[in-house]
Amino acid sequence: MIETNLSKTSSFFSSTDSYDKSDLILLGIPMDYTASNIPGSRFAPKRVRELSYTLENYSPFFDDFIDEKFYDAGDIVLPWGNTGKSIKFIEETAKGILADGKKIVSIGGDHLITYPIVKEYADKYKDLVVLQFDAHTDLRDEWNDEKYSHATVLKLVYDIIKKGNLYQFGIRSGSKEEFDFAKKNCHIYINDVYEPLKKVLGNLSNKDVYVTIDIDVLDPAFAPGTGYIEAGGISSKELLDSVSLLLSESNINIVGADIVEVCPPTDNSDRTSAIAAKLLREIIIGMAKTNK
Repeated sequence: MIETNLSKTSSFFSSTDSYDKSDLILLGIPMDYTASNIPGSRFAPKRVRELSYTLENYSPFFDDFIDEKFYDAGDIVLPWGNTGKSIKFIEETAKGILADGKKIVSIGGDHLITYPIVKEYADKYKDLVVLQFDAHTDLRDEWNDEKYSHATVLKLVYDIIKKGNLYQFGIRSGSKEEFDFAKKNCHIYINDVYEPLKKVLGNLSNKDVYVTIDIDVLDPAFAPGTGYIEAGGISSKELLDSVSLLLSESNINIVGADIVEVCPPTDNSDRTSAIAAKLLREIIIGMAKTNK
């Protein structure tokens, strides 16, 4: 059993009460210390859980129910404002869950939370592939003189996985240097998600895949509640279709996933949190089906 300090005040849908009997663990990571524009994503795990109860527990795409397919472990209790210690706490929690033979689906938090999780995944899955759905390249070496940031997270990830194993979808913002780097070293697909994803599914066959979804991949018309709004994104339907397409491929092993950068304080009508809740429902059901 994981030993990291966790706090659980509510559950996403009706999770099972048994950590030991669950293959899939939901984890909240309320860290937004590196938000360089609008903070508040630390409130997302709580609000996304609350919004889950406005949805049906049944997915028509997968023709299945979410009930008791996962264990909601609650939120990691982090040392407020201490990025270094928080990264270590996240690493330790992820390491413990993976050592128990389980998979992790997490709710951030700013995008930096992906790095310590993928670090542990890359240690276990030696040929790990990372799929990034995002508005931003996030490939800077540093941001405001900081190595560890939401703006550097995918460069940190790139440095710990095999070259050629980072795929970026929906990207529409970044420095020229980041785009040049991505075109040379990554698989980058600008603006769109569904069509390029469909084209690369064959490359992912029999691979262990981690999926990170920055909610700002969506156009702000669909997801205004995020820390760095970027015009020109995809629709919520395209994102849901993309996630469902990926999870329906039985020959692709989705080993983990996260949704980050949902910012409830700026979320008009809770639409962003509601989208994140529905995405989580589909991810959990889809990953649970592949575990059967």
